[in-house]
Amino acid sequence: MLRERHRPRHAATPAVRADSNPRWRLGTPGDVPSGAVTSTPTPNRADRTFGDPATEFDYPDAVHPAREYHVNANGLAIAVHEWGDPDAPPLLLVHGGFDFARTYDVFAPKLAAGGWRVVSWDQRGHGDSEHPELYSWDADMRDALTVFDHVSPGRPLPVIGHSKGGALMTQLADAQPFRFTHLVNMDGIPYNRRIPDVAEHERTKMVSAEIAGWLDHRRSTATAQRKPGTVDELAKRRGRMNPRLDPDWLKRLVTTGGFESADGWRWKIDPSMRFGGFGPWRPEWTLMRLPGLPMPFLGILGQEMEEMGWGTPPEKVLPYMPFDGRCEILQDVGHFVHIERPDLVASMILDFVGAPGSSLTATHAGVNR
Repeated sequence: MLRERHRPRHAATPAVRADSNPRWRLGTPGDVPSGAVTSTPTPNRADRTFGDPATEFDYPDAVHPAREYHVNANGLAIAVHEWGDPDAPPLLLVHGGFDFARTYDVFAPKLAAGGWRVVSWDQRGHGDSEHPELYSWDADMRDALTVFDHVSPGRPLPVIGHSKGGALMTQLADAQPFRFTHLVNMDGIPYNRRIPDVAEHERTKMVSAEIAGWLDHRRSTATAQRKPGTVDELAKRRGRMNPRLDPDWLKRLVTTGGFESADGWRWKIDPSMRFGGFGPWRPEWTLMRLPGLPMPFLGILGQEMEEMGWGTPPEKVLPYMPFDGRCEILQDVGHFVHIERPDLVASMILDFVGAPGSSLTATHAGVNR
């Protein structure tokens, strides 16, 4: 039986304003001419700026973002990257853990070609966003809401998330469905442990343990730096976790997700980050939210299991599909479905969300307002 949900109206969105820190230029797409690239100091690295297309490893169909800027997420500078017509309706792309928005350099332009203004952001501690003191799943969601309100204040929009980004957006869609017209989850449906029965006092203990662990880890990595190397060396290291990806694509990731220092290239990602460091959260909690999602839902899973993936057997996910949802299983494809099969996945998504302004998109936007 379907549940009726009351969807609160959006509160007025405060204007994004410049932070008092002079290192930052916090702006809007309107500040930058179409096609221009801003050169903005990147947090915690005073000598680092948004990537220069001239220094980026060339890769077929990869396109540097048309616009790049920072927004102020409760005092934290979050880097935003856009492809496509700045006046087109927006569509959000959310990257996974230990990734960054520029991993969409091939995929995002294919969606933009469908008539969308494609917007992605670097999650805290990733890419060109600021490195905070601590990380948590809830903090990631608060940052996401800042981007939502900045890009599409008071109006729902289609959202696509990969891996951790897909799980994160599934949880947000359950909590605030009025922000979504459609949700696409690309291999971000976690299912790898038995669902625990966690009592309230156990949740409290778990929160305390998570925080204590993060504080100890943060102290031990306070002065750490990512290991330097050549572009080839960093690409090979990344390839150990992503063996299915083209080595030339991995080299591009180094030159878009890293920076060159005196002793070589280093990844921009915060050295204090670690796998599984998302605060008090368990994968099963996201899976249980799927059945109640009221917006159209599309899950896209790669059948090949990979180290960086969730290890999700498709047959375990299908019973949890929401009423207005479906799941597509891609054969001989791994965790990075949008990188291995960008044309196919982009075509599936464009068919699913419909053309901007179409009756399909407009109908679901009206339902979720």
